[in-house]
Amino acid sequence: MKGGRSKAEPKKADSKLAVKKSAPAPKAGKKPVAKKAKATKDPNKPKRPASAFFVFMEEFRKTFKEKHPNNKSVAAVGKAGGDKWKSLSTAEKAPFVAKAEKRKTEYNKNIEAYNKKLAEGPADDEESDKSKSEVDEEEDGEEEEDDDDDDE
Repeated sequence: MKGGRSKAEPKKADSKLAVKKSAPAPKAGKKPVAKKAKATKDPNKPKRPASAFFVFMEEFRKTFKEKHPNNKSVAAVGKAGGDKWKSLSTAEKAPFVAKAEKRKTEYNKNIEAYNKKLAEGPADDEESDKSKSEVDEEEDGEEEEDDDDDDE
């Protein structure tokens, strides 16, 4: 074979022409593995507190936007904030660390209260009140219909 490839060498596919393959089909004899459902997030659960860097960024964004009103790039603000944070000394970072610690202690109190509430029982008070009023309305409606039947 002149200029041909030997059968031992595998062909290399052109990366530009490659088609992305979907998930491999299950092999014969094996059961497909079911995907685990994501746990639903409780909207009442307290959010985790911001770190010292994010507390710093809250203030930095305000000052950066005042100095650069025409800059609309989020990436530029983040990069400038990161560079500024790295250049700060430990003493300059201290107020942001203190604010972050304060938020963390508040979060810990809130999460303890939240966990106690969960341990006591599900917080379905709103739903149960709604369902009770709907049931009462339905019962009232059925009684009125029954009263109409008695008149006949």
